[in-house]
Amino acid sequence: MNLENKIAIVTGGASGLGLATVQAFLAKGAKVAIFDLNAEQGATVAAELGANALFCRVNVADEASVQQAIADTVAKFGAIHIAVNCAGIGSAVRTVGKNGPMPLEQFSKVITVNLIGTFNVTRLAAAEMAKNTPDNSDGERGVIINTASVAAFDGQIGQVAYSASKGGVVGMTLPLARDLATIGVRVNTIAPGIFNTPLMNASPDSVKLPLIEMTQFPKRLGHPSEYAHFATHIVENSFMNGETIRLDGAIRMAPR
Repeated sequence: MNLENKIAIVTGGASGLGLATVQAFLAKGAKVAIFDLNAEQGATVAAELGANALFCRVNVADEASVQQAIADTVAKFGAIHIAVNCAGIGSAVRTVGKNGPMPLEQFSKVITVNLIGTFNVTRLAAAEMAKNTPDNSDGERGVIINTASVAAFDGQIGQVAYSASKGGVVGMTLPLARDLATIGVRVNTIAPGIFNTPLMNASPDSVKLPLIEMTQFPKRLGHPSEYAHFATHIVENSFMNGETIRLDGAIRMAPR
């Protein structure tokens, strides 16, 4: 799918991997709706990016919130062709720790945002994509890119909730691609390693340096622009479908 004149939504688009993707899509001639819970930051970013960017305050796990944002996007830009799900939260709690078992609500919150939120946006965006005129001779109407994590495969101690949520995103990828094949919508998942996002930047060296050491090559944090470049490639490569791809510098995380 050619990005020029296409309309994309990017959840978590006000910062980090999401913002880099928004910028990359705009540079390719797309129009982008930024779905984010941070109203102040989202509105500021959209204003800086210009008329082809729209901010919508969205709770990805809330049906009505996503429905309204999709309606607002269609009202402004006319359609939705691409959805990139970057919104997510972390967790660092052992199953049983010094204070006893992990509170169930902490596990549920991570699953709700990272897994249910991803599916919620995916299903509603795909329903809108089904209305599109096919973009090419393949009958392509839309592209969905979800974000998992290397923690889906080698989650560390204390990452049980986060790993479960991202493992769920990986597990959805092929069934979603199969479900949506009849309407011409492709689904792929990126599983990033350790990236230089604002959250990681705020971490002390005692957290960052061991993760860099586990990364094989190049020996550094990933750049958000590298995630965005790969997301752009997935959109543009119409034969890529139903796949989860690690983007991680060959990191294999140790237990801690």
